[in-house]
Amino acid sequence: MDERVLLVEDDASIREVTTLGLERAGFHVTTAANGREALERFRSGTHDLVVLDVMLPELDGYEVCREIRRESRVPILMLSAKADTVDVVVGLELGADDYVTKPFELPELVARVRAALRRAAADVAVADVLTVGGLEIDPAGFRVRKDGQDVALTATEFRLLLELASRPRQVFTRELLLERVWNYEYLGDSRLVDAAVQRLRAKIEDDPKEPRILLTVRGVGYRVEAG
Repeated sequence: MDERVLLVEDDASIREVTTLGLERAGFHVTTAANGREALERFRSGTHDLVVLDVMLPELDGYEVCREIRRESRVPILMLSAKADTVDVVVGLELGADDYVTKPFELPELVARVRAALRRAAADVAVADVLTVGGLEIDPAGFRVRKDGQDVALTATEFRLLLELASRPRQVFTRELLLERVWNYEYLGDSRLVDAAVQRLRAKIEDDPKEPRILLTVRGVGYRVEAG
């Protein structure tokens, strides 16, 4: 394993321990202690994934995530002591792929890093353009159009929509979506699914409060309506 990880963490002790854990797992790790240094390191090297703390001096993690997303689709895994759903939503909206709450166990972090890298490397199995609920979904072009206009989705939102749209009317549990979209079974937080669905609805539905495409099946999960 030779994937390169940029670790952005202002707490020196957490940075040191996390670096050692990632290196023992086989990753090459570059570190940064603040937001500006993170962007400098990111732009001066090649990285396969970014582990990004939210609370950083100079530029916070959300701003760093926003800047990286203007330039790259590299997977971003955000770290934060905050556990509120709104923080998860903000991170996902800015383009983060996953969210880990402090304190965390190193095996969990390593598993999530590996899962994010697998997602990034995976080829899209569906080649044909899908049409559901007035949306045109082009897997090969990583593109979604609604009423002839492009819809700007994050990588996670696109994968979520593609997974659901590939099997219209099938109900997906949150656990299944965590496995299919986020590539892990028991480490996932179901809030990731709910937050991603919320943001996806805001982009594809005429009225997100009364969705007609991405529907909730109470007590079970979600499905996409084909018509």
